[in-house]
Amino acid sequence: MTTPPSGLRERKKQATREALREAALRLAVERGPDQVRVEDIAAAAGVSPRTYNNYFASREQAIVSAVTADREARIAAAVAARPAGARLADAVTEAVVEQYTNTGERAHEALLLITTQTALRDAFLDTAAGIELPLTVVIAERVGDAGAHTARVLAASVAAAVRIALEGWLRPAGNAEAAGGLVVPSGSLTDQLRTALAPLAPAFDAAQQHTQP
Repeated sequence: MTTPPSGLRERKKQATREALREAALRLAVERGPDQVRVEDIAAAAGVSPRTYNNYFASREQAIVSAVTADREARIAAAVAARPAGARLADAVTEAVVEQYTNTGERAHEALLLITTQTALRDAFLDTAAGIELPLTVVIAERVGDAGAHTARVLAASVAAAVRIALEGWLRPAGNAEAAGGLVVPSGSLTDQLRTALAPLAPAFDAAQQHTQP
């Protein structure tokens, strides 16, 4: 049996991932998240449940992926695209804010579901950790090889700050249990993100200064 080229394999994997996340969101909107099974999502995407499990560990992950799909890679790409002399703290902050606040219609549908389900909220918050690895690579390129450890610490700090901002934004309603786990977006997500990331600016500045003549 001929093995498909690696580029074709990756495109097929990406297509499958996109089909699963679209099916998960569509079914969740139509039926409600609690009425959607992994088997339903797999069938709607034209794959087996076993294949589904190669991409997502739960239905919540698939639904949330409609909001967060490839966001961590886009954040890293946005930082990398900034001019070399740009302030790194500003580049990271602007990239994070842009990618977390510029959402399309499908992402908006998913966010509405997230505010009604504790399990979806938890899955959404967990995705912040995905920022760390790709951002580490980009920061390391900006601060030099000697700053590899610093880059990892800074990237992990950004991921933690984003999660804190999201937790502050998605606050549980007064009686969350009685409300079925309802969470209520509080204030501006942009403001929450900027406030959470602001304390990291001096550390970014210090790391960047070490790379300058």
